[in-house]
Amino acid sequence: MSAHATRRAAIAILATTAAVWTRAKADAPTQLRIGFQKGSLNLALLKSYGLLEQRLPGTRIQWTEFPAGPQLLEALALGSVDLGATGDAPPVFAQAAGKDVVYVGAEPPKPDSSAVLVKPDSPLKTLADLKGRRVALQKGSSAHFLTVQAVKKAGLAWADIQPVYLPPADARAAFERGSVDAWAVWDPYYAAAEISGELRALATSRGLTSNNTFYLASRALSQQPALVKTLFQALTDTDTRVRTDRKDAVQRYAEFAGLPVAIVQRMVERRGAAPVGPLTPDLVREQQQVADAFAELALIPRPIRVADAIAQVKA
Repeated sequence: MSAHATRRAAIAILATTAAVWTRAKADAPTQLRIGFQKGSLNLALLKSYGLLEQRLPGTRIQWTEFPAGPQLLEALALGSVDLGATGDAPPVFAQAAGKDVVYVGAEPPKPDSSAVLVKPDSPLKTLADLKGRRVALQKGSSAHFLTVQAVKKAGLAWADIQPVYLPPADARAAFERGSVDAWAVWDPYYAAAEISGELRALATSRGLTSNNTFYLASRALSQQPALVKTLFQALTDTDTRVRTDRKDAVQRYAEFAGLPVAIVQRMVERRGAAPVGPLTPDLVREQQQVADAFAELALIPRPIRVADAIAQVKA
Protein backbone atom coordinates (compact mmCIF):
# COMPACT_ATOMS: atom_id res chain seq x y z
CA MET A 1 0.00 0.00 0.00
CA SER A 2 1.34 3.47 -0.89
CA ALA A 3 1.96 6.15 1.71
CA HIS A 4 -0.98 8.10 0.29
CA ALA A 5 -3.28 5.09 0.55
CA THR A 6 -2.08 4.40 4.09
CA ARG A 7 -2.88 7.97 5.09
CA ARG A 8 -6.33 7.70 3.56
CA ALA A 9 -6.99 4.44 5.43
CA ALA A 10 -5.84 5.98 8.71
CA ILE A 11 -8.07 9.01 8.16
CA ALA A 12 -11.01 6.73 7.40
CA ILE A 13 -10.45 4.74 10.62
CA LEU A 14 -10.20 7.94 12.64
CA ALA A 15 -13.36 9.28 11.04
CA THR A 16 -15.24 6.06 11.81
CA THR A 17 -14.00 6.01 15.42
CA ALA A 18 -14.99 9.64 15.87
CA ALA A 19 -18.44 8.92 14.46
CA VAL A 20 -18.96 5.97 16.81
CA TRP A 21 -17.78 8.00 19.80
CA THR A 22 -20.02 10.92 18.83
CA ARG A 23 -22.99 8.57 18.41
CA ALA A 24 -22.28 6.90 21.80
CA LYS A 25 -22.11 10.31 23.46
CA ALA A 26 -25.33 11.33 21.75
CA ASP A 27 -27.07 8.14 22.91
CA ALA A 28 -25.97 8.58 26.54
CA PRO A 29 -28.65 10.18 28.73
CA THR A 30 -27.99 13.54 30.32
CA GLN A 31 -29.16 12.10 33.65
CA LEU A 32 -29.49 8.58 35.09
CA ARG A 33 -31.25 8.12 38.43
CA ILE A 34 -30.41 4.92 40.31
CA GLY A 35 -32.21 3.61 43.38
CA PHE A 36 -30.49 1.19 45.76
CA GLN A 37 -30.85 -0.37 49.21
CA LYS A 38 -28.49 -1.19 52.06
CA GLY A 39 -28.29 -4.74 50.73
CA SER A 40 -27.55 -3.70 47.13
CA LEU A 41 -23.83 -4.44 47.38
CA ASN A 42 -23.10 -4.21 43.65
CA LEU A 43 -24.90 -0.88 43.28
CA ALA A 44 -23.42 0.59 46.46
CA LEU A 45 -19.89 -0.31 45.37
CA LEU A 46 -20.54 0.75 41.78
CA LYS A 47 -21.24 4.17 43.26
CA SER A 48 -18.11 4.01 45.45
CA TYR A 49 -15.82 2.92 42.60
CA GLY A 50 -17.25 5.49 40.20
CA LEU A 51 -17.18 3.01 37.32
CA LEU A 52 -20.45 4.20 35.83
CA GLU A 53 -19.39 7.83 35.87
CA GLN A 54 -16.23 6.77 33.99
CA ARG A 55 -18.24 4.98 31.29
CA LEU A 56 -20.90 7.65 30.93
CA PRO A 57 -18.81 10.83 31.28
CA GLY A 58 -21.54 13.09 29.90
CA THR A 59 -24.23 11.71 32.19
CA ARG A 60 -25.12 13.02 35.64
CA ILE A 61 -25.64 9.98 37.88
CA GLN A 62 -28.05 10.51 40.77
CA TRP A 63 -28.04 7.90 43.56
CA THR A 64 -30.97 7.51 45.98
CA GLU A 65 -31.13 5.04 48.87
CA PHE A 66 -34.40 3.32 49.87
CA PRO A 67 -35.20 1.24 52.98
CA ALA A 68 -36.52 -1.71 50.94
CA GLY A 69 -37.61 -2.88 47.49
CA PRO A 70 -41.30 -1.88 47.65
CA GLN A 71 -40.41 1.76 48.34
CA LEU A 72 -37.82 1.71 45.56
CA LEU A 73 -40.27 0.34 42.98
CA GLU A 74 -42.90 2.86 44.03
CA ALA A 75 -40.41 5.59 43.15
CA LEU A 76 -39.57 3.82 39.88
CA ALA A 77 -43.25 3.62 38.94
CA LEU A 78 -43.72 7.31 39.74
CA GLY A 79 -40.78 8.24 37.51
CA SER A 80 -38.46 9.36 40.33
CA VAL A 81 -35.74 6.79 39.48
CA ASP A 82 -34.74 4.99 36.28
CA LEU A 83 -33.17 1.80 37.64
CA GLY A 84 -33.06 -0.17 40.86
CA ALA A 85 -32.38 -3.61 42.34
CA THR A 86 -34.80 -5.59 44.52
CA GLY A 87 -35.54 -9.10 45.69
CA ASP A 88 -38.12 -11.44 44.21
CA ALA A 89 -41.37 -10.18 45.75
CA PRO A 90 -41.33 -6.38 45.15
CA PRO A 91 -41.71 -6.59 41.34
CA VAL A 92 -44.54 -9.11 41.75
CA PHE A 93 -46.46 -6.72 44.01
CA ALA A 94 -45.69 -3.80 41.71
CA GLN A 95 -46.88 -5.60 38.59
CA ALA A 96 -50.02 -6.86 40.35
CA ALA A 97 -50.80 -3.27 41.34
CA GLY A 98 -50.57 -2.20 37.70
CA LYS A 99 -47.29 -0.32 38.06
CA ASP A 100 -45.25 0.00 34.87
CA VAL A 101 -41.90 -1.52 35.87
CA VAL A 102 -39.73 -3.72 33.67
CA TYR A 103 -37.26 -6.49 34.55
CA VAL A 104 -33.98 -5.92 32.70
CA GLY A 105 -31.45 -8.06 34.58
CA ALA A 106 -30.63 -10.36 37.46
CA GLU A 107 -27.88 -11.66 39.74
CA PRO A 108 -27.34 -15.32 40.71
CA PRO A 109 -29.24 -16.69 43.74
CA LYS A 110 -28.15 -15.90 47.31
CA PRO A 111 -29.99 -18.52 49.39
CA ASP A 112 -27.89 -17.96 52.53
CA SER A 113 -28.36 -14.19 52.69
CA SER A 114 -31.77 -13.99 54.36
CA ALA A 115 -33.39 -15.77 57.28
CA VAL A 116 -36.24 -16.07 59.75
CA LEU A 117 -34.74 -15.01 63.07
CA VAL A 118 -35.64 -15.56 66.71
CA LYS A 119 -34.02 -14.65 70.03
CA PRO A 120 -31.34 -17.09 71.31
CA ASP A 121 -33.57 -18.09 74.22
CA SER A 122 -36.78 -18.25 72.19
CA PRO A 123 -38.95 -21.35 72.70
CA LEU A 124 -39.38 -21.52 68.91
CA LYS A 125 -37.25 -24.43 67.66
CA THR A 126 -38.85 -25.34 64.30
CA LEU A 127 -40.83 -23.52 61.63
CA ALA A 128 -43.97 -25.27 62.89
CA ASP A 129 -43.51 -23.33 66.14
CA LEU A 130 -44.42 -20.13 64.27
CA LYS A 131 -48.08 -21.06 64.62
CA GLY A 132 -49.92 -18.27 66.40
CA ARG A 133 -46.76 -16.13 66.56
CA ARG A 134 -46.12 -12.54 65.48
CA VAL A 135 -43.61 -12.36 62.62
CA ALA A 136 -42.13 -9.01 61.58
CA LEU A 137 -41.41 -8.49 57.88
CA GLN A 138 -41.44 -5.84 55.18
CA LYS A 139 -44.65 -6.28 53.20
CA GLY A 140 -44.02 -7.08 49.53
CA SER A 141 -40.32 -7.78 50.09
CA SER A 142 -38.20 -10.90 49.59
CA ALA A 143 -38.72 -11.53 53.32
CA HIS A 144 -42.45 -11.73 52.60
CA PHE A 145 -41.93 -14.58 50.15
CA LEU A 146 -39.46 -16.26 52.52
CA THR A 147 -42.13 -16.18 55.23
CA VAL A 148 -44.75 -17.58 52.84
CA GLN A 149 -42.44 -20.48 52.01
CA ALA A 150 -41.45 -21.05 55.63
CA VAL A 151 -45.10 -21.27 56.66
CA LYS A 152 -45.83 -23.66 53.78
CA LYS A 153 -42.88 -25.90 54.64
CA ALA A 154 -44.05 -26.07 58.24
CA GLY A 155 -47.43 -27.37 57.06
CA LEU A 156 -49.18 -24.26 58.33
CA ALA A 157 -51.70 -21.95 56.67
CA TRP A 158 -50.89 -18.28 56.20
CA ALA A 159 -53.69 -17.49 58.67
CA ASP A 160 -51.81 -19.51 61.31
CA ILE A 161 -49.27 -16.71 61.83
CA GLN A 162 -49.65 -13.02 62.62
CA PRO A 163 -47.61 -11.03 60.10
CA VAL A 164 -46.52 -7.63 61.37
CA TYR A 165 -45.61 -5.45 58.41
CA LEU A 166 -42.68 -3.18 59.25
CA PRO A 167 -39.67 -1.80 57.34
CA PRO A 168 -36.33 -3.32 58.47
CA ALA A 169 -35.30 -0.65 60.99
CA ASP A 170 -38.70 -0.69 62.72
CA ALA A 171 -38.82 -4.50 62.56
CA ARG A 172 -35.49 -4.76 64.34
CA ALA A 173 -36.66 -2.40 67.06
CA ALA A 174 -39.82 -4.46 67.54
CA PHE A 175 -37.76 -7.65 67.60
CA GLU A 176 -35.35 -6.28 70.19
CA ARG A 177 -38.09 -5.12 72.57
CA GLY A 178 -39.95 -8.42 72.24
CA SER A 179 -43.02 -7.04 70.47
CA VAL A 180 -42.69 -9.78 67.84
CA ASP A 181 -41.64 -13.41 68.14
CA ALA A 182 -39.68 -13.68 64.89
CA TRP A 183 -38.22 -11.48 62.19
CA ALA A 184 -37.75 -12.30 58.52
CA VAL A 185 -35.06 -10.18 56.88
CA TRP A 186 -32.09 -10.06 54.52
CA ASP A 187 -28.45 -8.93 54.67
CA PRO A 188 -26.94 -6.72 55.97
CA TYR A 189 -29.66 -6.64 58.67
CA TYR A 190 -29.40 -10.41 59.12
CA ALA A 191 -25.59 -10.27 59.38
CA ALA A 192 -25.72 -7.35 61.82
CA ALA A 193 -28.06 -9.15 64.20
CA GLU A 194 -26.13 -12.41 63.77
CA ILE A 195 -22.74 -10.89 64.61
CA SER A 196 -24.20 -9.16 67.66
CA GLY A 197 -25.35 -12.53 69.01
CA GLU A 198 -28.87 -11.22 69.50
CA LEU A 199 -30.53 -13.99 67.50
CA ARG A 200 -30.41 -17.38 65.96
CA ALA A 201 -31.69 -18.41 62.55
CA LEU A 202 -34.81 -20.54 62.72
CA ALA A 203 -34.28 -21.06 58.97
CA THR A 204 -32.42 -19.41 56.12
CA SER A 205 -33.71 -19.08 52.57
CA ARG A 206 -31.78 -22.19 51.52
CA GLY A 207 -34.29 -24.84 50.61
CA LEU A 208 -37.11 -22.28 50.75
CA THR A 209 -36.30 -19.58 48.19
CA SER A 210 -33.42 -18.70 45.87
CA ASN A 211 -33.43 -15.14 47.22
CA ASN A 212 -32.90 -13.77 43.71
CA THR A 213 -31.93 -10.17 42.97
CA PHE A 214 -33.54 -8.45 40.00
CA TYR A 215 -32.81 -5.19 38.24
CA LEU A 216 -35.92 -3.20 37.31
CA ALA A 217 -36.02 -0.19 35.02
CA SER A 218 -38.35 2.41 33.62
CA ARG A 219 -39.83 1.45 30.27
CA ALA A 220 -37.81 4.21 28.59
CA LEU A 221 -34.52 2.84 29.93
CA SER A 222 -35.49 -0.74 29.09
CA GLN A 223 -35.75 0.31 25.45
CA GLN A 224 -32.10 1.45 25.35
CA PRO A 225 -30.22 -1.88 25.03
CA ALA A 226 -26.79 -0.28 24.61
CA LEU A 227 -27.19 1.65 27.86
CA VAL A 228 -28.52 -1.42 29.67
CA LYS A 229 -25.49 -3.42 28.49
CA THR A 230 -23.19 -0.68 29.77
CA LEU A 231 -24.91 -0.90 33.16
CA PHE A 232 -24.63 -4.70 33.23
CA GLN A 233 -20.93 -4.58 32.40
CA ALA A 234 -20.19 -1.91 35.01
CA LEU A 235 -22.04 -3.94 37.65
CA THR A 236 -20.28 -7.17 36.65
CA ASP A 237 -16.90 -5.44 36.74
CA THR A 238 -17.81 -4.16 40.19
CA ASP A 239 -18.53 -7.73 41.31
CA THR A 240 -15.20 -8.90 39.90
CA ARG A 241 -13.44 -6.17 41.82
CA VAL A 242 -15.23 -7.23 45.02
CA ARG A 243 -13.93 -10.76 44.61
CA THR A 244 -10.37 -9.80 43.64
CA ASP A 245 -9.91 -7.18 46.38
CA ARG A 246 -12.35 -8.17 49.10
CA LYS A 247 -10.62 -6.18 51.82
CA ASP A 248 -11.04 -2.90 49.95
CA ALA A 249 -14.64 -3.75 48.99
CA VAL A 250 -15.56 -4.60 52.58
CA GLN A 251 -14.02 -1.38 53.88
CA ARG A 252 -15.81 0.73 51.27
CA TYR A 253 -19.17 -0.88 51.95
CA ALA A 254 -18.71 -0.67 55.72
CA GLU A 255 -18.11 3.08 55.41
CA PHE A 256 -21.12 3.50 53.11
CA ALA A 257 -23.50 1.51 55.31
CA GLY A 258 -22.10 2.68 58.64
CA LEU A 259 -21.51 -0.92 59.70
CA PRO A 260 -18.62 -2.65 61.46
CA VAL A 261 -16.25 -4.46 59.12
CA ALA A 262 -17.06 -7.84 60.74
CA ILE A 263 -20.70 -7.53 59.69
CA VAL A 264 -19.82 -6.69 56.11
CA GLN A 265 -17.32 -9.55 55.96
CA ARG A 266 -20.04 -11.98 57.02
CA MET A 267 -22.38 -10.59 54.38
CA VAL A 268 -19.80 -10.83 51.59
CA GLU A 269 -18.60 -14.32 52.61
CA ARG A 270 -21.99 -15.93 51.98
CA ARG A 271 -22.87 -13.87 48.95
CA GLY A 272 -20.94 -15.64 46.19
CA ALA A 273 -20.17 -14.27 42.73
CA ALA A 274 -22.85 -11.88 41.47
CA PRO A 275 -22.36 -10.94 37.81
CA VAL A 276 -25.35 -9.19 36.24
CA GLY A 277 -27.03 -10.30 33.03
CA PRO A 278 -30.42 -10.74 31.33
CA LEU A 279 -33.03 -13.01 32.87
CA THR A 280 -32.85 -16.64 31.82
CA PRO A 281 -35.99 -18.69 31.06
CA ASP A 282 -35.42 -20.60 34.31
CA LEU A 283 -35.39 -17.38 36.31
CA VAL A 284 -38.60 -16.23 34.66
CA ARG A 285 -40.28 -19.54 35.49
CA GLU A 286 -39.07 -19.33 39.08
CA GLN A 287 -40.32 -15.77 39.40
CA GLN A 288 -43.70 -16.89 38.05
CA GLN A 289 -43.84 -19.40 40.91
CA VAL A 290 -43.28 -16.52 43.35
CA ALA A 291 -46.17 -14.61 41.76
CA ASP A 292 -48.44 -17.67 41.80
CA ALA A 293 -47.73 -18.30 45.48
CA PHE A 294 -48.81 -14.78 46.41
CA ALA A 295 -51.87 -14.99 44.15
CA GLU A 296 -53.00 -18.28 45.69
CA LEU A 297 -52.94 -16.67 49.15
CA ALA A 298 -54.72 -13.55 47.84
CA LEU A 299 -51.76 -11.45 49.01
CA ILE A 300 -51.75 -9.63 45.66
CA PRO A 301 -54.93 -8.23 44.06
CA ARG A 302 -54.79 -10.37 40.92
CA PRO A 303 -52.77 -13.13 39.25
CA ILE A 304 -50.05 -11.88 36.90
CA ARG A 305 -47.91 -13.17 34.05
CA VAL A 306 -44.32 -12.26 34.91
CA ALA A 307 -43.18 -12.65 31.29
CA ASP A 308 -45.29 -9.61 30.37
CA ALA A 309 -42.88 -7.41 32.36
CA ILE A 310 -39.60 -8.82 31.01
CA ALA A 311 -37.51 -6.58 28.77
CA GLN A 312 -35.99 -8.25 25.74
CA VAL A 313 -32.39 -7.27 26.35
CA LYS A 314 -30.02 -9.40 24.30
CA ALA A 315 -26.80 -10.61 25.92
